[in-house]
Amino acid sequence: MNTNKLVHSASGRNLDELNLESVLSGELTADDFRISRETLMQQADAAWMAGYRQLATNLRRAAELTAFTNQELLDIYTLLRPGRSSYTQLITLADQLENQRQAPLIALFIREATKIYQQRGIIE
Repeated sequence: MNTNKLVHSASGRNLDELNLESVLSGELTADDFRISRETLMQQADAAWMAGYRQLATNLRRAAELTAFTNQELLDIYTLLRPGRSSYTQLITLADQLENQRQAPLIALFIREATKIYQQRGIIE
């Protein structure tokens, strides 16, 4: 079975379409090389079945993040840096990600980070 036809980038291109010639001709852009949510979920399922539970969870979180722009990811990263946000700001962010952006695993990650920040005294 040729898996090159099963795996697609976020733009919908399959692996056979992602080649140097197409890059050099200008046919492809950086967006054509972004991984899709579906591909990450397939990889997560394979990791889970192979017993790599933490890897599977990380891949599922990554799948949720494919819906975000680079700027949104940078904004989330900035808010997560110790001392940059309050407890309330991070919990509000987690609630928004879960309820408005369908990113429950990322929301859980932020809630866990917030709890650790509190335990370590690095958040108000």
